[in-house]
Order: sequence, then structure tokens, then C-alpha cells
Amino acid sequence: MLLRTLALYLVTSLCTTASAAEQWWPSKWGEKDELGQFNQLGPDLTLKAASLIKTGKTYRLGIETNSSTPAPAPRNFNLTVLMPNQAPGQSLGDNKFNYADDLMSGWMGVGSQIDGLGHAAIDHVFYNGVHSAEFVKPAGLSKFGVQNYPPIVTRGVLINMAKCLGKDVLAEGTAYTKDMIVECQTKQNITIGAGDVVLLHSGWLDVLDSDPKRYAAGEPGIGVSGAEYLASLDVMAVGADTWGVEALPFENKNIMYPIHQNLITKRGIYLLENMDTRELAKDGATEFMFILGPARVTGAVQMIINPIAIR
Repeated sequence: MLLRTLALYLVTSLCTTASAAEQWWPSKWGEKDELGQFNQLGPDLTLKAASLIKTGKTYRLGIETNSSTPAPAPRNFNLTVLMPNQAPGQSLGDNKFNYADDLMSGWMGVGSQIDGLGHAAIDHVFYNGVHSAEFVKPAGLSKFGVQNYPPIVTRGVLINMAKCLGKDVLAEGTAYTKDMIVECQTKQNITIGAGDVVLLHSGWLDVLDSDPKRYAAGEPGIGVSGAEYLASLDVMAVGADTWGVEALPFENKNIMYPIHQNLITKRGIYLLENMDTRELAKDGATEFMFILGPARVTGAVQMIINPIAIR
């Protein structure tokens, strides 16, 4: 507690980014909260989401993850498959049992992923005013770890930004402003409510298939005013068919990842990256039941995921 108090005093006193006028903590969920907008989860949202199931069709929103999946440096992903203690021709026991295991070496922030509240900060101050010195440890986070996430079941909505703007694939750097998102909502008759997971479709995953280097070099995504607007609606998470959710190049080249700071750090809103929204967009889906249960890896900052949408 002493360490936290001292760290926060120094940050608040010396850093303009965390000045008293801009202080975003304590969270509306309390000064000890570690879940942010996941506090909204519960039977009411589950029942609301279940009522959206009309056809029973399911959609997997995760992309394949492998050694070729583009990711910001130095992230990488490698998988090795072994048959332990089974040299060629050998088996175990009189019944000649064999098995294969897999060894993963890589980063959780590769492929489809959830960005947790221990991922983004402003001058080392994370969600709810927690300084990195207090909880970021080499062996895992002591706060905000993925293992504490509740089952995530809620209403999901898809805004087809590409269709709204009359394109198959939006160009990198296209920033979704508040006015742009509202216009697309109106055109597609979409409402957004508290606790929703909002997914934005740009067609950018088609670039991953055709030009992986271009895919990783930039992307269309949420702009500053768009993030403020979505946050004002009390959404639970925001996701996109891009690797960073926000527009790159940034709207201001000197302001790095402002959407991560605004939504994760200040608001406790989770980001879902590399969501495969193509099938939902093809079917014209605008709302669905959203389900996610990330692997409970103790102390993990992020997690590779494959959420499910059900209509």
C-alpha cells in the first residue's frame, strides 16, 4: 500500500498526463476493482443475449494462429509437436499406447486476442490508478490477470463500416469518428446498449490473406471521437477485424495508441483484436449472442481467444 501511494503521488505530481485535472481513477466500480466493465456481467445480460437466438447458427470469431500470423514486433508464435519418450518404433505398455503433445513458445498477443486491463497505461499508470511497479512482475501480473475473468455472455452487435462507407475493404488510417459510427448505426438500424460487445467490420482481414505485410503496417479503426462515443454508451468491449482496433497511422502521429489508453486504461473497456467478422457481415447480422471464456492462465496480460457468436 505504501508503494502504491508513493508511486501515485509521484506520477500525479510530476506527469502532466496524470494531472489532477485528468485523473481517471478511482473506477466507478470502486478503488479496488480489477474487472472494469466485466462487472456488468450477470443473469440479466445472459438472458437478454439468449433471447437473440433465432436460427441457432454459430460463428467462430477467432482467426487461425501460427508462426506466420502478423504481430507487432517482438511478438511471435511457434508450436512444436512431440511424442515424448516414444522414439521411432517405440510404444508404451503392452497395449502399445502412443500420444502426441504440443509445446507452445510465443506471445499471448498474437492472432485473435483480448487485451486486458493490465495491458495499456498512461506513464506507467494503469486502470484504476494502479502503477506498474505495484503489479507488473516477470512471472505474471499480480492484478488484472486473465484468470479472474468471469464467463463472458452478453449481447454482441456488428457495425459493418465497410458496407456503410461503400467499400469492400477500408483503407489504412481510416478513423471511425463519432459522426461516422452514428451514421452507420442509423443506416443499419443498430442500437447499442450498456454491456454490449461492439464489433466493427472493415474487411481488413482480406488484406491479411493477400498482403500480410500491408496488414501489419496499418489499419482502419476507431478514432478518438469514436472511442469517446462508444465509451459514453457504457459498452463492455470493443472489437474489430484488425490487429489493433484503432486507426493506424494515428490521427496525431505523436499520440501513440490513444484508443487503448482511453478505453482500457481510463474506462475499463476491453479490446478484442483480429476478430473474424466476415461471415457475420456476409449474413447481414447486426446483433447476436456473444460468448467468451478465455483460458485461465494465471497472471496473463492478454489471451489468444476464439469467441463464439450465436444468432
